[in-house]
Amino acid sequence: MDGVPCLRVPQCQAQKLRRSLQSKGALDLSLSLVKDSDGTVLLPILASCLSQLDLQSLRTTVASDDDFEVVWSKSALQSKKEKGRASGSKLEKVLQDLLESHGERWTEELKRDLPRSFQRHGDLVLLGDTCFVLPLWENMDQQLWSTVARGLGAKRLAKIRRISRDGFRSPEVTMLLGEHSWVKHVDNGISYEFDVTKCMFSAGNITEKLRVAGFDCRGETVVDLYAGIGYFTLPYLVHAKASHVHACEWNPNAVEALKKNLEANGVSDRCTIHQGDNRQLQLCGVADRVNLGLIPSSEDGWSVACRLLRRATGGILHIHQNVTSPVQHSTAGDAPQKVSGKKADREVWQAWAEDTAKHIASLLKDFTGTQWTTNIQHIEHVKSYAPHVHHVVLDLECRPS
Repeated sequence: MDGVPCLRVPQCQAQKLRRSLQSKGALDLSLSLVKDSDGTVLLPILASCLSQLDLQSLRTTVASDDDFEVVWSKSALQSKKEKGRASGSKLEKVLQDLLESHGERWTEELKRDLPRSFQRHGDLVLLGDTCFVLPLWENMDQQLWSTVARGLGAKRLAKIRRISRDGFRSPEVTMLLGEHSWVKHVDNGISYEFDVTKCMFSAGNITEKLRVAGFDCRGETVVDLYAGIGYFTLPYLVHAKASHVHACEWNPNAVEALKKNLEANGVSDRCTIHQGDNRQLQLCGVADRVNLGLIPSSEDGWSVACRLLRRATGGILHIHQNVTSPVQHSTAGDAPQKVSGKKADREVWQAWAEDTAKHIASLLKDFTGTQWTTNIQHIEHVKSYAPHVHHVVLDLECRPS
């Protein structure tokens, strides 16, 4: 994952949380705190302490219901030694040299065409599709990519254009430099290997993977309905110590990576892979816990999840969803404005959770013929995609009445 792990917090809580993190030895003292453009503050965290970070405990420390989230920042943070000292970008410098060797001048337009962010997976850097689009770069040919790799400290380069609509959410990635596209990524002590041209890796879900890793699933059977390369399957097995995980995945490329990752992490003996459409899954009444980690909505899997829960004891559903907060027009008739504040967002999440709980209770009654009680245990905010679109997870306890 590229950048430095940071805790994004409200400005009013920043100093108290800074002291708390420092007392726990989790604050990266070599880096400066940074105020972000939205008014929040980024507190740099030592990567080695990330897996032990307890967000709920931190909320208790400051007696706050505000959202804290782990983000990865690259450009905003500066070393305290470098703060205030102008330093040129290595990438910019090597590209200037390349252009001069071709008799071209460096311009602000070219500078704006450089990557503002990218993903790093080992020695491979994955660029976005909004950089190096000016026609001048085409004259550089393969020499351009060798120079970019040198400037970014990479051996391989690739460029992602979009996520395809093939049903597998496969990335449309082109290799620019390098002979193969398999990479290795380590998160919280778990090794993930995958082909960047065929599988996605969602770095933004780190807080949810850390939360899952903190569950106590000893003695439990878990079903992961959207396993991918093992984003949540592996934390359930490696850290939460689930007795067995049934991993469902229909993308054959992801299944290939999942098998590799189960072996690499030494947990393949506690996992059964079910390749294909999970709506055709033959399992029934086996799960103490079901993970529904699909966005923007996992609703297609809700009836499957209900069928999977143990009939006698029920279990817990972890339901992922992108929830959109409403917008309203100002009295002056201006453009729509987001309903203000975290409180408004939380009210929308709560309303969605309550509707979902009722829907799940109805599905369970239809399936079993008996009444079930659903209880909202927790609503976790994972990340925001836009000012009013939020990825949340509902922990829903489901028990037969």
